[in-house]
Amino acid sequence: MNIFMMILVAVFMVGFYMISSPSQRVAEQETEYAINRSDLRSVAECASAQHNAQIRGGTFQDVCVEQNGITSQFVCLNANMRITSCEIVRNKRPEYSYILTATAPIDADEYNNMLEILEEYFPDAGTFGIFMDGKIMVGGTTGARIVPDAITDEMELQNGQLVYMTQYEIPTEETVFTTTVQSDVICPIGTIKTYRFGRWQCIGYNTKTDCGGDMIWDSDLMMCVADESKKPLCAEQQTAVLVDSVWECVNPFPEKVCPDGMTARLNYSTLEWECVVDPTTTENVKKCETISQGAIFGAVGTTVRVPSTSCTDCEKMVTNYDTCESVCVPDPSKINNPACYLGNPDECSGSSRGFYFGFPTYSYANNIEGLQEYSIPLDSEHSQNRKFNCMDCGDKGIDSAKSFPPYITVCK
Repeated sequence: MNIFMMILVAVFMVGFYMISSPSQRVAEQETEYAINRSDLRSVAECASAQHNAQIRGGTFQDVCVEQNGITSQFVCLNANMRITSCEIVRNKRPEYSYILTATAPIDADEYNNMLEILEEYFPDAGTFGIFMDGKIMVGGTTGARIVPDAITDEMELQNGQLVYMTQYEIPTEETVFTTTVQSDVICPIGTIKTYRFGRWQCIGYNTKTDCGGDMIWDSDLMMCVADESKKPLCAEQQTAVLVDSVWECVNPFPEKVCPDGMTARLNYSTLEWECVVDPTTTENVKKCETISQGAIFGAVGTTVRVPSTSCTDCEKMVTNYDTCESVCVPDPSKINNPACYLGNPDECSGSSRGFYFGFPTYSYANNIEGLQEYSIPLDSEHSQNRKFNCMDCGDKGIDSAKSFPPYITVCK
């Protein structure tokens, strides 16, 4: 019997030690502290989410808002620090505008823990802290923020409430202008599309006073002449000549020796001399004895003139034997010529890339059959270099209704 009693006493002592041991109590205390800290952090995060939603003009719908008694309100003050309407009256705004979010009061024993949470997780929140005697106590060493008495009375703030206060400016309503929908305007030759008086109009551009390139208007001769002030200084063996209305330095005399039946000609694209068939040695079998070149280039607003140069490497000459007039038109077969397009032609294809020709004027494009139904883009996005170029539209894609490659490519 005594042995049995001794066993019971031993079991009882062991159980008592295990339950009341220091290590067990420490574990329980650490778990309780973590749970309490997590609850306080949840209150702060819920208040912050509700405040941010109020700033964005939305609502934060979560059960934590009701559980913690969280409310948000717009509060405005006048110059006398009294409550006023948060509206613009006769173009006059309130002097001060605030958005405030407040929770239910927390226990006084949790003030320090809440301030530590605010300092750790909301260091850049600004005025976010515990309301105490007319001030908002924030985390860290930034001190306190005074809350105007009118706001305290309006929201009935109490000590221990977690308050988030943000000052903002009431935005001015934007004035919206509406215009009638108007279809695209296709202007005839000699006019240009201009947006005037709320709609697109076709107006004639000045063909007398504006000249392109290195040309200038001569009011006495009533025509565009070379601007001598833009004439460049060339090397010793070169001279300045006008190439497509632009001054360029070229060698005046050819150094190239050509075989019989051929003559040297200056290639204005490369500024090098090349051998071509001598036209004086070939029989003229054309219908016209005299071929005249028409007006084929010039910038918008310039005086269109008859050029003195031949077509570029990217063009071919087309002659109307009824009028005996010749014009230069783009030659799509020259896209593989590096002088017309430096890149790889195979890479300029697909739904976002396409070729276009650098038309210098609207009248130039009218010489090409099939382009009369399209609007020629003469803007900063399209070059007027009389060569073939690749237009990369990226994610926007090519507007197939307005494009006619390889002559015209327009992005959506």
